[in-house]
Amino acid sequence: MSHQEIKIGTKTIGQGHKTYIIAEVAQAHEGSLGLAYSYIDAVAETGVDAIKFQTHIANAESTHDEPFRIKFSKQDSSRFEYWRRMEFSAEQWAGLAQYARDKGLVFLSSAFSVEAVNLLSSVGMPAWKVGSGETLSTQLLDVMQASGKPILLSTGMSTWAEIDQRVADFKAKDIDFGILQCTSKYPTKLEEVGLNVLNELSQRYACPVGLSDHSGTPFPALAAMAQNCHILELHVTFDKRMFGPDVPASLTFEDLKLIVQARNAFKILRTNPVNKDAMAADLNEMRKMFSKSLALAEPLLKGTTLKKEHLTSKKPGSGIDPKQISKLIGRSLVHDTPSDRLIRWEDLSD
Repeated sequence: MSHQEIKIGTKTIGQGHKTYIIAEVAQAHEGSLGLAYSYIDAVAETGVDAIKFQTHIANAESTHDEPFRIKFSKQDSSRFEYWRRMEFSAEQWAGLAQYARDKGLVFLSSAFSVEAVNLLSSVGMPAWKVGSGETLSTQLLDVMQASGKPILLSTGMSTWAEIDQRVADFKAKDIDFGILQCTSKYPTKLEEVGLNVLNELSQRYACPVGLSDHSGTPFPALAAMAQNCHILELHVTFDKRMFGPDVPASLTFEDLKLIVQARNAFKILRTNPVNKDAMAADLNEMRKMFSKSLALAEPLLKGTTLKKEHLTSKKPGSGIDPKQISKLIGRSLVHDTPSDRLIRWEDLSD
């Protein structure tokens, strides 16, 4: 079976389709259910396809031994306590998912435990997103694959051999999948984004490919769309001055709106080839406005015999073509002729 296209909700992802854009909220809500709803409202206004959170269940995924990636929290004594503060109940996740759907968004959330997979299954999530740190979590991936839903796999910490193994598993189980280039640095320097990997992913796996970007700038997303990437995942924040570990790697909503506008423009540019000759014919009248015709260099009196130095080219191009200048030289003017209009055949003697 071909895996060159996948479908999430009503949208088809792959060659010839608009780039599928996912706005990543992650933990930007800081454990506030109200702020999570506010993110849904803001994301819905941008025109992206999906919103994505992260579903953490501290007891199921972590221990008190887990260190902070960076020590940012002023209120959590450990990473475990931070994950606990990020938790929502199953009922709260169901409410968020339904609210996102009511706003026209596909609801996605990364699961970091089998319990989180089961919770998200209960709220009707249409596809799975596997974070870069979970590509070796066989138990987690087995449960996801058993659902038969498409899987989007980030590869920020993976070797080619590890990606090869995961793709072989997906194909063996006939699971639709997409692979995302990612660099797990927050923020990612532009020179480490790795847009060159997109082409290699596409050639190697013949599946939809995309970019999960952590640069905090719109430039990698724009460049990736110019390369016809199929999926973009982009962290978002209300303001670069907000608190949280992912803020430096996030885009503002103004940036996100720009990327959506660019996505629509790139789709038009890719799917509308121009025939140069046909376009030139269509612009023939416009060309007359911009091109030039013969005119006098200065006003001349009746009876003047035209010489080359009497003639020049001026706009518009609706008069005598400058290529015919030799047909005018040696002919006389039949009346006084100004230089502020094009010269006409009727100005000349036979």
